[in-house]
Amino acid sequence: MPNLPPITSLPTSSAPQKAQILDLLFEPSTQLHTLSLPLLHDTPFPSYDDLITAVGVQLTALAESASTSDARWLESILCSHPRLGAKGVESALSRGEQAGLQGEEGEELRELNEAYEARFPGLRYVVFVGGRGRGAVMEDMRRRIEGGDVGEERRAAIRAMCEIAADRAKKLLRQD
Repeated sequence: MPNLPPITSLPTSSAPQKAQILDLLFEPSTQLHTLSLPLLHDTPFPSYDDLITAVGVQLTALAESASTSDARWLESILCSHPRLGAKGVESALSRGEQAGLQGEEGEELRELNEAYEARFPGLRYVVFVGGRGRGAVMEDMRRRIEGGDVGEERRAAIRAMCEIAADRAKKLLRQD
């Protein structure tokens, strides 16, 4: 498993190294690099939690923008997360986080992903699994599909991405 460098090394890290850090925390996304690399170049962060919060603020600004291009940009970042329960997930971190979601309910999870994406075109269901089982995650998916508020879904996905990133930061720093 990869490690995160100490946050104090971030100011002297190269752009590709900073992009790799974003990829580890949030999933690989060229759009996130474009949005957040300038922030990482210009701002010293006392902790990874502070960096994650700052990226969350950027994502929230996109969510609150009236611009359709900002909405599309945000959606492309949110969709960098793999579908829950999907086979062939490229990210080793996502595979590990979703390991408990494989199994008999795989077909139902696939159908829920499809229903979610039909209800919220351009979005992908993102949630911090955090040890919850398939049943709890699928119930959350159903509830969010029924809610039907695209603005709230964008905000929920941003919160989930930041929760996932914070959890990853703790795990990836712990391995030093």
